[in-house]
Amino acid sequence: MADASADPAAVLRFWIDEIGPKGWYGGGEAVDAAVRDRFRATWELAATDALTGWCCDAQGTLAYIILTDQFPRNMFRDDPRAFATDRKALAAAVPAIHRRWDMQIPEPQRQFFYMPLMHSERATDQDHCVRLFLTRMPETGADNLRHARAHREIVRRFGRFPSRNAALGRPNSAEEAAFLASGGYGAIVRDLSEVG
Repeated sequence: MADASADPAAVLRFWIDEIGPKGWYGGGEAVDAAVRDRFRATWELAATDALTGWCCDAQGTLAYIILTDQFPRNMFRDDPRAFATDRKALAAAVPAIHRRWDMQIPEPQRQFFYMPLMHSERATDQDHCVRLFLTRMPETGADNLRHARAHREIVRRFGRFPSRNAALGRPNSAEEAAFLASGGYGAIVRDLSEVG
């Protein structure tokens, strides 16, 4: 189990320096296990609101968002806990973006300020996310923009992410079941790639 005294610098060293862009979305079980082993206890503290003090500057807020938005998706795949701290991540990201703290962080790690919006099931958050990738990540945001548009398309169509239904115990509608059977998220991303 991780050391519960982990601080923002430890989160950023691990995620930015050790894991890096190649591991952020394709790390597999080795990355998942490393996140669980080193940061589960820290995430549990964040889940009880014990770490909101991290959100006093750009670096601390970035670490808090990674801890509450990215890490649970690695630690708890196919489990409702993967989404348990999404609201905490969003509550940290929105005021930080308003203060332009995101712009103090270089690309590509700046994207993590926008991920809580991308993971939200609210259409207004999805629109905001797309705008941010368009305007605030000009150098490395093209691939993120495609994924942001895909997330937005799904929320516009269904009002939620059908891919979460099984983990959250939500029944699929007939339309959602057909969407998942026909490739789901991956199919949307492919379609957006083909149109440029």
